[in-house]
Amino acid sequence: MNVVPGSFAKCVGIKLGWEPGYRLIEMPPRRLKTASGSPTAKHKNQGGKLYPVMREINRIIIHCSATREGQDIDAATIKKWHTEDRGWSDIGYHYCIKLDGTLEAGRPLDRAGAHVKGHNSDSIGICYIGGCDEDMNPKDTMTPAQEHAMRELIFSLRMVWDKELTLHGHNEYASKACPSFKVSEKFADIL
Repeated sequence: MNVVPGSFAKCVGIKLGWEPGYRLIEMPPRRLKTASGSPTAKHKNQGGKLYPVMREINRIIIHCSATREGQDIDAATIKKWHTEDRGWSDIGYHYCIKLDGTLEAGRPLDRAGAHVKGHNSDSIGICYIGGCDEDMNPKDTMTPAQEHAMRELIFSLRMVWDKELTLHGHNEYASKACPSFKVSEKFADIL
């Protein structure tokens, strides 16, 4: 497999490559350095070799961290909120995008997320940091760097899965403001 230089300006723990046949893939999710540490993947045995088994992915769901505009946190902080405060086994999102556009890996892609109740099994959860004004009211605080990173990640994930993954906001599945904008308006050109 040949490693392809990433187009992300800032990327933590994510590598893309080409497999024989020229299909872009994420070099395997179990090797990503994540906020979760060293994730384990489900494997199936074929001819004495173990291969990771990936779940079926059909959609990408966008979230916000519900933090104040300008407050920069990272995937490790969100993991702490999810594991220590909520008692979950891991961070709920698969990716987090910091204010400067840095992309951080969260929960391994081979594991269902914990980001939209009843809709995790076939989705990837992406969280941008922000989503609230100074008074903690919903506000689209996505920086240009975050939007650029989000668009590149969506494009890359669609290439990895070799299909048109549908794009949604958390607010389409729950009576919440998250991600503090309508995905159908902000990302209308890539729906």
